[in-house]
Amino acid sequence: MPPSTERVSLTTPALFLAVFLTSHWTLHSRPVGALQIQQAFTSPNETNNFVVDEVSRRVYLATVNSLYQLNATLVTEVENGTGPVKDSMLCHAPQLPQAPCEHAKTLTDNYNKLLVLDREQKVLVTCGSVYQGFCELRKMDNVSQIAVEFPKPNATVFPSMLNIVANHPNASTVGLIFRSQEGTPRLLVGATYTGMGTEYFPKNHSKEDLRFENTPEIAIRSLNTKDLNRLFTYDINPSEDNVFKIKQEVKPKNKLSFVHAFTQKSYSYIAINNDANTGLKESQPNSILARICLDTDGTRKSTSESRKLTESYIQMGLKCGANGDIYNRIVSVFPAEINVEDRAGVEPYLFGVFTKANRKSALCAFRFADIEETIRQGRRNCSNGPNSDVQVLDSVIQGSGAECETKVKVVLQPELLNCGAAHLQHPLALRKPLSAAPLYEASGLSSVAVDNVHNRTVVFLGTVNGRLHKLSLLRNLSVANKWSLRLPAGESVHHIMTFDPNDRDYLYLMTTHHLLRVQVAVCGQYTSCSDCLSACDAFCGWCTLESRCSIQRECSSGGVSRSWISLKEGPQQCPSMTFTPPEFSTTTDIKVPQTHLILNPDRHIKTLPQTVFFFFLPLWCNHISVPVAIKVKGISVVSGRLIIYDCGRTADIHPNTACTSCLSTKWRCYWDQQSNACISDKDNVQGMVLEVSTVNHPINELHAHNSCAFKPSPPITKITHIAHARTKQVYSCSGGDSDCSQCWGREQQGHLCAWCDNSCRPRQQCQPIGLQCPDPSVHKIQPLNGPLGGGTLLTVQGRNLGRGSAEVKVTIGDVPCDLLPDRYTVSTEEKCKCNCQAHIVTPPPPPPQEPKLDDLMPRYGPLAGGTRLTIRGASLKAGSAVKVKVNATQDYFDHLYSQLYVLYIIHMRIYNSVENLVFERWKLLVICLISQAESCDLHVLSDWQVCSIPSSTLILCRSPAAGQSQQVVAQFYLNGILYRGDGHTSSGLALDEEEESHGGHFLFEYVEDPQFYTANKEKLIKHHPGEPLTLIINVSLDLTEDEYSVMIGSDRCDISFNNKQMFHCTINRTLSFRTGDLPVTVRVGDFQKVIAVVQNGGNELAIIVTVAVCCVLLLLCTVALVVYCTKSRRAERYWQKTLLQMEEMESQIREEIRKGFAELQTDMTDLTKELNRSQGIPFLEYKQFVTRTFFPKMCSDYERSLVQPVYKNDPLGPRALPETHPLLQEWQPPNTTRPNMEEGITLFSTLLNNKHFLVTFVHALEQQKDFAVRDRLCNLASLLTIALHGKLEYYTSIMKELLVDLIDASASKNPKLMLRRTESVVEKMLTNWMSICMYGYLKETVGEPFFLLLCAIKQQINKGSIDAITGKARYTLNEEWLLRENIEAKPLNINVSFQGFGMDSVSVRVMNTDTICQLKEKILEAFYKNLPYSQWPREEDVELEWFPGVGCRSRILQDLDNTSVMEDGRKKLNTVFHYQIPEGASLAMSMKDKRENTLGRAKDLDTEKYVHLVLPHDELTEMKKSHRHSHRKKVLPEIYLTRLLSTKGTLQKFLDDLFQAILSISQDRPPLAVKYFFDFLEEQADKRGITDPDTLHIWKTNSLPLRFWVNILKNPQFVFDIDKTDHMDACLSVIAQAFIDACSISDLQLGKDSPTNKLLYAKEIPEYKKRVQSYYKQIQDMPPLSEQEMNAHLAEESRKYRNEFNTNLALTEIYKYAKRYRTQVVNALDSNPTARRTQLQHKFDQVIALMEDNIYECCSEA
Repeated sequence: MPPSTERVSLTTPALFLAVFLTSHWTLHSRPVGALQIQQAFTSPNETNNFVVDEVSRRVYLATVNSLYQLNATLVTEVENGTGPVKDSMLCHAPQLPQAPCEHAKTLTDNYNKLLVLDREQKVLVTCGSVYQGFCELRKMDNVSQIAVEFPKPNATVFPSMLNIVANHPNASTVGLIFRSQEGTPRLLVGATYTGMGTEYFPKNHSKEDLRFENTPEIAIRSLNTKDLNRLFTYDINPSEDNVFKIKQEVKPKNKLSFVHAFTQKSYSYIAINNDANTGLKESQPNSILARICLDTDGTRKSTSESRKLTESYIQMGLKCGANGDIYNRIVSVFPAEINVEDRAGVEPYLFGVFTKANRKSALCAFRFADIEETIRQGRRNCSNGPNSDVQVLDSVIQGSGAECETKVKVVLQPELLNCGAAHLQHPLALRKPLSAAPLYEASGLSSVAVDNVHNRTVVFLGTVNGRLHKLSLLRNLSVANKWSLRLPAGESVHHIMTFDPNDRDYLYLMTTHHLLRVQVAVCGQYTSCSDCLSACDAFCGWCTLESRCSIQRECSSGGVSRSWISLKEGPQQCPSMTFTPPEFSTTTDIKVPQTHLILNPDRHIKTLPQTVFFFFLPLWCNHISVPVAIKVKGISVVSGRLIIYDCGRTADIHPNTACTSCLSTKWRCYWDQQSNACISDKDNVQGMVLEVSTVNHPINELHAHNSCAFKPSPPITKITHIAHARTKQVYSCSGGDSDCSQCWGREQQGHLCAWCDNSCRPRQQCQPIGLQCPDPSVHKIQPLNGPLGGGTLLTVQGRNLGRGSAEVKVTIGDVPCDLLPDRYTVSTEEKCKCNCQAHIVTPPPPPPQEPKLDDLMPRYGPLAGGTRLTIRGASLKAGSAVKVKVNATQDYFDHLYSQLYVLYIIHMRIYNSVENLVFERWKLLVICLISQAESCDLHVLSDWQVCSIPSSTLILCRSPAAGQSQQVVAQFYLNGILYRGDGHTSSGLALDEEEESHGGHFLFEYVEDPQFYTANKEKLIKHHPGEPLTLIINVSLDLTEDEYSVMIGSDRCDISFNNKQMFHCTINRTLSFRTGDLPVTVRVGDFQKVIAVVQNGGNELAIIVTVAVCCVLLLLCTVALVVYCTKSRRAERYWQKTLLQMEEMESQIREEIRKGFAELQTDMTDLTKELNRSQGIPFLEYKQFVTRTFFPKMCSDYERSLVQPVYKNDPLGPRALPETHPLLQEWQPPNTTRPNMEEGITLFSTLLNNKHFLVTFVHALEQQKDFAVRDRLCNLASLLTIALHGKLEYYTSIMKELLVDLIDASASKNPKLMLRRTESVVEKMLTNWMSICMYGYLKETVGEPFFLLLCAIKQQINKGSIDAITGKARYTLNEEWLLRENIEAKPLNINVSFQGFGMDSVSVRVMNTDTICQLKEKILEAFYKNLPYSQWPREEDVELEWFPGVGCRSRILQDLDNTSVMEDGRKKLNTVFHYQIPEGASLAMSMKDKRENTLGRAKDLDTEKYVHLVLPHDELTEMKKSHRHSHRKKVLPEIYLTRLLSTKGTLQKFLDDLFQAILSISQDRPPLAVKYFFDFLEEQADKRGITDPDTLHIWKTNSLPLRFWVNILKNPQFVFDIDKTDHMDACLSVIAQAFIDACSISDLQLGKDSPTNKLLYAKEIPEYKKRVQSYYKQIQDMPPLSEQEMNAHLAEESRKYRNEFNTNLALTEIYKYAKRYRTQVVNALDSNPTARRTQLQHKFDQVIALMEDNIYECCSEA
């Protein structure tokens, strides 16, 4: 039955209608694509490998358990079964008789792992997965016969000769055959290790691995069938060791998966993936290209120089991707020689398909020249010693060493650079991968093949969903055109494709169950030269002398020059015909003018003038178009049309406008006024002639106004010729909206028209004439009902409804309907009268519906099966049987749905004019009940799992179990036929996966069974009866909530999901079993697992456990205290050792600085005694640390408006309380707006937790010019950090997104300047983030050495004189704060008692140059040293009284009193020396009753009125002082710079300990945040192609050392509750500068004019730099930190300090900025498409309305 090109559609549900027409059936089809399946072979089993013999043209196909021998047309010649066989992975091959097996053997499928041809030995090497990877040699002429029996009976055989390929279905194997210099055949094999410790080895088995115990990953084996004793051995001769075997202990880090092996020149290349790297950074490639020299070129001198395989082995990574988007896994490779631009001739390239985790894939190409040069450079680098670009693979047993060594006396010749040698390091691995940008990107690419066709590169790409893409590439390797072919059953294409070795116009490819021979070009579909060449198909060209589009081989005249025009020559070379002149008049001699047929630019075919010929010009035309063609052997090569015109005829046709019509013609006509005639030649006319100066000459039959060629027009046009008084009838067959019946119906009007080529044409243009018409099509029937009495007038509308009323018959059921001829319209409408009095017509069911599939959810599930699959679509209840298949090999689901039993028949009959039935068509749709299945011809299998169809748009099924992780196809069967959807075509062409609908199948992926565990991974859970039970269960598979169920014993748990990785299981009722152990069982589909046991019991056990835990904690605390004391004593002993070293160094000071030499002898004993470590370290609480770090004193304007000093009454006097930041207090909104403001704050908090809003909000504020730096840094960034402190994971994601924008902005300018300063919100956010994440590390690791350094600095400063007004001191690290004068100072010990303090008198060491204020400070420190500084009274609050002795009155000591003296016009502050206080004096300190209005602190006094030790400008007054103080020895002030060295030497050990603590990694507490952020910086650098290591070093330095540590070093008050004096700040600035210099990558350029702050630590800076670089390297070598681990760490940090801050106040302060820049924020939200879609602007306006208490605005906006 010929198919119909139109679908018959009946829209009436009330009537059966049969339309009988006298018609004909025609079918027109043509190819529509550039690819065509030529032959196909279908295998019932899964295919594995295939190979093509170029001589016999046979194809050998290996499948699971079968081996086929096919001819060139893929017809089976021989079939041989290879399995299943009884086998066990724990047994040796049965061909090894000396090794019997004690394990049970089961029937095992045999997967073919290797299939290669050796034509010279006429054998086919076939290796399977059974018998530990055993290989057989079969005959090429008959694969069912063994060519060589191996091993021979009773022959000596070793396991290494039998264990050749991988013995597991999922393990990979590659191989190839080559011949050595002597012509000896050899087999190169690479196989995945499947032994103990891998996922391939049988689980839960303690036996040794008997399979791959000694088998290498890569081996070269003997394949010489004449020497069976050495067949398949790799010890080919004593001097060679042709194996590549990885050491057992490092195999987990080298899980090699082999892709393909091929030869190029004399090398073998192997494409490999290292699956051990899967799951790490996606920016790092896992694909490897290894190369081995095969010794096939005969360039080596003798066989005695044969090298090991590992000597020439070298590997490199292949990196396919750009801008950090890396496709890190290779799936298919193909070497090809192609033409590229800027290079002459062909050049070898390696094409590869790469994929990444999300199934995205790409095509990349690598030059073999680059590969070879990279290998040579790598060997050259390795011979020069250790190198960062190349390393020795010490993981290989046959390797030569651990690292590259310098070969001084070795001259590397080209042979050594290419293939290495025994005396060179081997095997090698290049560290830097070879990179290439993707040429083409798509989803699911699986294979590649490349051909060079007429200097154009054509790429063929297979896909996992059964598509074959054909790409045409330009010379710059960009895609010029693309075609696609849908392959049978939508099966995945195997990664190996190969061209027919005898005809490269055909491509062999293999899918899961098919072997296909595909024609790579279908050129015959193009009918013109321009269409042929414009298609950009390199295979197709125009065969000129045959006038058709073909491949060059099919053009029989291809030997003639330029007879076949290729794509390279272009459409401009197509044959063409031109006429000179283009038209001429009938009054001249008419001859065929000269024509040109262009075959090439320098060759024409010319026709000479011929004799005169005659023609006939119709009376109603003034010109005629004459066809002209040049034929070669009867084939028209080129054609054209010649115009012949008659000017006189123009006047006859238009008699009323003869003159104007004559002059308006498109050819040259003239008007003769004398004779009133239109003429074509004015030369022979005497008299006045009219003409038009400019005439448009070009004319053709399609565009000429008066053309005689027929155009679409009304059917009949009458033109009356007045001169002859005759009437002519002109008609156009193509006029109007005609169909076949209308065309033939015009015959009744005398029109000679015929239907051909799907249009109505004159009969003389239709050859041959066909009488058949397409099927009738009924569009509309009215009315749809009528009375039983009959008489209804029925109207039927459609197309092709007959040529005349006599040919049409209409019946309703079996009752005829009388046609009304007078109301019949040919083809389109007919009316008949129904006489149905005695008949009752049963209404039919609705018309048939085509199902439509939209989606399948989920797309993956566990191996155990049972996943609930939801298929959504439309009309899914169509058909009698709906069947769903998951994987193409088994039927799993069948459903016969419930509907009323109906038989629905559409019956169509077509008769010819003599009532003979020529065509009859039936269309049936059967629907029935399951219970009535016996009445339907349907099969119901009881073992099928039933799907449910709740509605016509939904199908619910359950997935079957699977044995391995794989991607399968879920197919939809309707009435037993695979449904492919509306998009399929018979020609095999298909749209891309992204462009087409799902058709009849979806991809479903089986993944490993999920893992479940409780929150703390405990196996035993204590539960008390009567209490609710809640479990937090972590999941590893993202499925819908309905898929999960949890049972505790026999009780079902109520599940609630918090996120995709975790759900809560809750039981609020009493468990069924009150005592005993109840298993916690989690079920997903058919997979279930017991993850824990709930133990019901009483409270006694809980009390015992609690006591035991307390005891353990007490023991741990005791141990920690002992360890702490031990370390303290050890550190003190270390100080003593350092003291001796310092004294030895000081003895070397020169004599001329004798006093400085004496100062360097200063003993450190006092310092170590006063550093009482038992007092503890006054750490600030976390919340105080955060507020001081986030809001430093540089933003004091903000804090000053919020923070005010508070004092409280105390028995010892008024005491200043610690500053209480408002963010640490409770927030109270104003009472008048409390409800609305609280609601507004809540809504604003929700907005800030929207990433799109927050990023847009920050960017909008930063763009404002009046948004000051202080607002960015101190206020907005820190307030945001406080507001989001409870969601550090979200805060981190926002920070990263803003950082990416900052990196993009910096990368385009100067990337090294990024993060150098804190000028943006995100930079301050990064500072705050580092502070939060590093607080624990700071407190536990760095806090102690840092505090000791601070104490040491303070004590060292206090050992000498300090000027109370200028702050300059004798001992310091800062030159600007150095006291450059020799002040005679003497230490004193005085006894001080504090009234009301409750302590005995304390001995205090002071200097006789101390002022009274300095004296008070030292006394207060002695009494309060065990308390935080914030609890100390101030020196202004205390009073000091001296008791000189018996009989003397006590004296109140003050800085200024009536005894103060004047010096140089200034009043000098009173000192201990001024009051003549002796050694051992007794003093008493007491609190003042009230604070007096004193002069304040000495440093705030006016230097013009007061003085302590030196004048403020001692350099200018030095001469004056020398005259006035003649008793002082005049010295240069620079002589005292040695005191800087003295202070530095004293503090050096403290500083080293601090730097060591900062720049080291604790194993107990690794810096996770630092690792996470450094990895983020490296990833961003990779994405932007930033390879400069200095840039990355600067980024890391700017983000951690300079952003966090320097800030802490300069501001110890952020960490400790201490007093940071100005002098201590100056010393810390020097230390911070030394730390900055250590982190810098530039070398310090120091000289005599350099500042002392840099010179002081110049010697130590290089050592510190090494520490920094080592620290960065240790961070880089740490295991990668996943997002889940970092989020867990951040969540824990948020949890520890929950509710520490007033987030509502922070939100209120942020809102002030939102209100201030409301317009700008609204505009930014409006310009963001995502913000508009989610109505963020509307929500923001609601916040404004609520906060401003404008409820009317809120309601109106709502």
